[in-house]
Amino acid sequence: MKKKLTEGADYYYTPDGYMVLTEQYHLERGKCCGNGCRHCPYDYIEVPEPRKTELLRQRIIQHEKAASEKAATEKESIPKTTDD
Repeated sequence: MKKKLTEGADYYYTPDGYMVLTEQYHLERGKCCGNGCRHCPYDYIEVPEPRKTELLRQRIIQHEKAASEKAATEKESIPKTTDD
């Protein structure tokens, strides 16, 4: 018997109307399906080359961008001190 999917926990829709499966869904599934899913927690192990390498490269770029944006936000939120 297949599990009924729950919107928000197992999937969500993009603004373009595509259904995207979440990392939680993939973890419960237990293995990579080989389709190159956006939230694959298995590092695309079943995705054939060269697509696998390109997906991993994109993931690294996204993580670096997110880390950079977070650092910039944190830097802006640190109160400036003045020397008296």
